[in-house]
Amino acid sequence: MPVVSEIEFQDPEARVAQALSGAEHAAAPSPAPAEGDGDKMVLNMGPSHPATHGVLRIILELDGEMITKAAPDVGYLHRGDEKIAENMTFTQFIPYTDRLDYLAPLANNVAYALAVEKLLGIDKDLPPRCQYIRVICCELARISAHLLGLGAFAMDVGALTVFLHTFTEREKIYNLIEALTGARFTTTYTRIGGLSRDLPPGWVEQCRKFLAEVVVNFDESEKLLTRNRIFVDRTRDLGVISKEDAIDYGLTGPNLRGSGVDYDLRKAHPYLVYSQLKFDIPTGSVGDCYDRYLVRMEEMRQSVRILHQCLDQLPGGPVSISNGKTVLPPKEKVLTKMEELIHQFILVTQGENAPPGEIYFGAENPKGELGFYINSRGGGVPHRMKIRSPSFVNLSILSHLLPGHMMSDVVAVLGSLDFVMGAVNGL
Repeated sequence: MPVVSEIEFQDPEARVAQALSGAEHAAAPSPAPAEGDGDKMVLNMGPSHPATHGVLRIILELDGEMITKAAPDVGYLHRGDEKIAENMTFTQFIPYTDRLDYLAPLANNVAYALAVEKLLGIDKDLPPRCQYIRVICCELARISAHLLGLGAFAMDVGALTVFLHTFTEREKIYNLIEALTGARFTTTYTRIGGLSRDLPPGWVEQCRKFLAEVVVNFDESEKLLTRNRIFVDRTRDLGVISKEDAIDYGLTGPNLRGSGVDYDLRKAHPYLVYSQLKFDIPTGSVGDCYDRYLVRMEEMRQSVRILHQCLDQLPGGPVSISNGKTVLPPKEKVLTKMEELIHQFILVTQGENAPPGEIYFGAENPKGELGFYINSRGGGVPHRMKIRSPSFVNLSILSHLLPGHMMSDVVAVLGSLDFVMGAVNGL
């Protein structure tokens, strides 16, 4: 009978010391090649490559199989969203937020709406039911995005089965989103000052059923990966990002917390009703690809915990602020009452009357901090808008992180960073 040996895991302290010593050795400058050793080779990885998760091009300088220099080139999907926003009313720009991180459109909708509401000074007036439903949207989006990130990451390093498992659960989330918003992908669910519609009948029970099923999928995925010798060898002590580097490069989200930095905007700067909910913030100890995987797995479990609390505590009442000069009135009233028709006409043609000033609001999205800076000169159209894309910022560390790794390690490092190019190039 063959003997199956268990994988021996080191203590976190020993892993930290070993990984950091390896990183220091990898970061040391390579000696100049002696005459006759041959020149280094420049290799283009992407922009059309399955492991780059979109149109990312990385210019790799190789000494044999070892990377000596890496230059990411992200300019292949430029859409000019920030300039588009300056020629639209605040409400008209909501559909464009769907297409930023298109794996979490509901979370994008909520973050943008909260930024505009902060500018208008109505962020504290949101009805409780609206706030709870927005949190539900954000956490469903977090699970959906992490499931795809996990499945793609596993497939990148050779585990196709996990991808099929995670996509099965994402399809269930899309069914819930379709019932809630009328669309599966580009949701445009929020409105400035509220939501486009309330929860449909029976939706809460459907969501509870999904939550009971998805935790089983988490267990199955972990059994396939967490102690899988191939997966562990491809991810452990690889792509180590120290706490200092994570902070210096402005990383946020799971990539920051995987390096042991306990920072989450839902705790550090609570918004909506997050301050009333109980959940933990998982962090890593080494900052390698394996830690980033573990952090995302636990974040999904914490999102399930948050969703159960929201469904249990969901209050009744309206889902939008009752202010016709700021919030689009219900369609049935627009068709039957003159005052609501006038408000609808003004809001659609001129936009919300924002005061002069500038604000910034950041939300904890699945990929990290999604922030909106709005500069207003008054009126219904922003004078300037700047979008802080977490994927764009997280990718900035590649030129520092990849040198010293093997060329085959690039795939695992990119998968562990879990970025989406729609939020990198689309600004």
